Amino acid sequence: MQTRTNDYFITGTDTEIGKTFTTSALLRAFAQQGHSTLGMKPIASGADEIDGVLHNEDVDSLVAASSVKAPQEIVVPYLMRTPAAPHIVAQVENVKIDVQYIASCYEQAQALADVILVEGVGGFCVPLDDNTSTVDLAQRLNLPVILVVGMRLGCINHALLTAQAIRASGLHLAAWVANTVDPQMRFFDENVQAIAQRIAAPCLGVMPRLAEHELTQATQYLNLSLMK
Repeated sequence: MQTRTNDYFITGTDTEIGKTFTTSALLRAFAQQGHSTLGMKPIASGADEIDGVLHNEDVDSLVAASSVKAPQEIVVPYLMRTPAAPHIVAQVENVKIDVQYIASCYEQAQALADVILVEGVGGFCVPLDDNTSTVDLAQRLNLPVILVVGMRLGCINHALLTAQAIRASGLHLAAWVANTVDPQMRFFDENVQAIAQRIAAPCLGVMPRLAEHELTQATQYLNLSLMK
């Protein structure tokens, strides 16, 4: 697998912390720098059939934010109907998640865009089956990692544990983004500062709570030049 300097694996401190929104904003930010961009979400659970095609809200968001189009089977190699943990859904729907197959889809995607952002499912250590997890997927792709921290009570511990897991996996934590989950969070700035002091990676920005239709505004809160 060839080494590319602008491809990243995007993970988060938890599920439902704005990982897809942040990934979409990053795709837009890279595009503003003149790059062709493509977002992948190799594993997605929770899909509805529309006109005979399965759709997932997160996947659709990444497709809309990407500057180039790719076949659905490359963008999301494993798209499952039931909204639950992937290893459970895979068992229910008789799906075998193959990390090597995902890697081959990523390799095909390399011919389509200058920048590929691969969004993981849930947090960094989510099981994919009895023997593998998203850690194995990230290691197989061997991409630098951008961590999305959901800013809410408990985020410091979640951020530090996830950063520790990324380092333990042998992967490079390139940067992190603070994404506002709870706009009423007390001592917000102090929490951001506490994380910044303890994670040896730059913070690309602090994202306010934004609606999906405000995605174009989100890029102003990101500084890609800080990337390590």
